[in-house]
Amino acid sequence: MAEPVAWRADGVPLSERFGDIYHTETGALAQSRHVFLRGCGLPGRWAGRPQWRVLETGFGFGLNFLATWHAWRGDTQRPRLLHVVSIEAHPVSRDDLLRAATAYPELAELARLLAAQWHGLLPGFHRLSFDDGRVLLTLCIGDVQPMLRAQRFEADSIFLDGFSPECNPAMWSPETLKAISRFARRGTGIATWTIARAVRDALAQNGFAVKKAPGLPPKRDCLEGEFAPAWTVRTRTPPAQAATPGHCAVIGAGLAGAAVAASLARRGWQVTVLDAADRPATGASGVPAAVFAPHVSPDDALLSRLTRAGLRLTRQQLQDRLEEGVDWRASGVIERRAPGDVRLPTGWSAEGPNESWRADAAQLRSAGLPEDTTALWHAGSGWVKPARLVAAWLAQPGVTVRCGARVARIEGCDASTDWRLFDGEGRLLIDADRVVIAAGADSAALAPRFPLQPVRGQVAWGRMVSAPDLPTPPLNGDGHFIAHVPDADGAYWLTGATFDRDSRETTAREADTEANRERLARLHPGAAAMLDGAFSHGQVQAWAGVRCASHDRRPMVGPCDADAPQGPWLCSALGSRGLSFAVLCAEWLAAQWHAEPWPLPMALAQSLSTTRVR
Repeated sequence: MAEPVAWRADGVPLSERFGDIYHTETGALAQSRHVFLRGCGLPGRWAGRPQWRVLETGFGFGLNFLATWHAWRGDTQRPRLLHVVSIEAHPVSRDDLLRAATAYPELAELARLLAAQWHGLLPGFHRLSFDDGRVLLTLCIGDVQPMLRAQRFEADSIFLDGFSPECNPAMWSPETLKAISRFARRGTGIATWTIARAVRDALAQNGFAVKKAPGLPPKRDCLEGEFAPAWTVRTRTPPAQAATPGHCAVIGAGLAGAAVAASLARRGWQVTVLDAADRPATGASGVPAAVFAPHVSPDDALLSRLTRAGLRLTRQQLQDRLEEGVDWRASGVIERRAPGDVRLPTGWSAEGPNESWRADAAQLRSAGLPEDTTALWHAGSGWVKPARLVAAWLAQPGVTVRCGARVARIEGCDASTDWRLFDGEGRLLIDADRVVIAAGADSAALAPRFPLQPVRGQVAWGRMVSAPDLPTPPLNGDGHFIAHVPDADGAYWLTGATFDRDSRETTAREADTEANRERLARLHPGAAAMLDGAFSHGQVQAWAGVRCASHDRRPMVGPCDADAPQGPWLCSALGSRGLSFAVLCAEWLAAQWHAEPWPLPMALAQSLSTTRVR
């Protein structure tokens, strides 16, 4: 449940949990600008920088973030990328978030954009994206010290906010301030509204040179300074030095390659995408339609957390780049389970921050299923035409696509770290500063040391004219079923898919069409009955593609050679969850190249790394 907020008669919000107000009576925006922006020398200090990274403790109503974003928007010398990482143990409701911003008309638009993504805030990391990916907010929901341990980056500014040291001592403890110092480099600015002696002493002991500055009335003073330790800072295994954007060759024009290309282009790279086929999205990403929905497990296992993080990013891309109702639809998805198996993590309910819960009778009726069907309802899920998303990413400024270009060999140049890509005839295709291999199952030929496995899948599909009353919400479970997908030649339905390991055959098989028919009969007997005539009279078409999977069902992202991080990188093995993983993997790759905050807690991110394969 959202953190309750008590609003005083003067409009100042109060936390009953901590017995403290969220901001000074003078006003939150004035406090944000005076204490935090001015205290860290912003916007002046970020002028001309490629990116600016802020670490904040205590997100509250997000007004520090909104003020920083507003300053970034209004600055002609702003960095290309603004990234704020904020920790919050008790997120407020969307309504309270908006209410807090109503007093500041200049923040109204930004607050609405933030509120639109203010959902699903379970414990963990949540990456929110604004202004075409140029403003990133990573919300770390949880207690401050575990969240600090789970993230890694070097901050340019640090905002110490939160309730007072007397009311919330854990936020200001010596242990917390020591952990915060690990995010600082020499010159990192720091600012806070408190001048408590214990806070000043702990900051000084951890290398911050701080001083009192005029406060915002009614407070007489505030605190500002920078990280300037008198000692040599030990090597902390920091993120790799930020790469300078240049020319990157991405091999593969499916979901993985297109997502990487778009993420790098947003950061200033010129990207050339090479694909062996005559057009993009001809592999597994070319399926006519697909369901996107999270994996849910009673212990909220690794795969569940990964898919949830990935789908948040994917949904934002769908909203930003495609037309809802034509290219995709956030319809919700019903996941059928074995009888009695609706186990969910402890505390999950339809009223909670989770977006998956047990399907109710009305939802089951809308899908044409008996009311006693065992099923989950995934509220934030739906269907999408993957090829439309691929096309939108490849159309981004800075991205060039070359089809009919099969890469057979990658060679490093003798005199530099540049790379040359050749075809099977030994002809040079392109020179590039960096290379990313994202060619699905074909990645194995260019990255042979990794356990990449081809997995053939076939679906069945047909036009709605044969069964206009098919259920509206998509279903998944033992396969999946989608109906009412709009198309210029008539709406269609789709069901499948088969799962054939170590097969690269894309020719349609009648046996697989029959297998999909049988699978649909188990998933939705009513729909199968409606489509019986279409299957029997040859009105059903088939589509087959080849996925790429790893040995543990997780994507593989990272350098092909751990000892050569400037060499070719791999972004592959998305399996049957390309819509869950493509954006997440692309953003993690870009974060590593640019020394940005990670979109995932460290343990989850490392579970995707190529370094897990020795």
